Amino acid sequence: MTLKEIIERFDLTVHSGEDNLEREVTGCYISDMLSDVMSNSRRGQLWITLQVHQNVVAVASLRELTGIVVIGGRTPLEETVAKARDEGIPVLTSPLTAFDLSGRLYEAGLRGRS
Repeated sequence: MTLKEIIERFDLTVHSGEDNLEREVTGCYISDMLSDVMSNSRRGQLWITLQVHQNVVAVASLRELTGIVVIGGRTPLEETVAKARDEGIPVLTSPLTAFDLSGRLYEAGLRGRS
């Protein structure tokens, strides 16, 4: 499933990375701890978090994640969106909780680590 398909299916809002929405999403990783994401996420995963600061972009770039979804109706900081644009990292938002969004993504066939 591509990031674009996920955005359309789950009504996510795109804040950056519009040129990289055809990327294939290989799974999801949910965490709010940057060190956890750096240690355990895998290339191609979609990262679900409530963190809105620009350090999430650096972690997503380092781990070669497909994109970042900020959940719970939070809005990424302007500095975060600017850095994400520079890095080509899609930053998306959802009004859903991590639990609800991950359940829907799971039903759609996406999994975590395997």
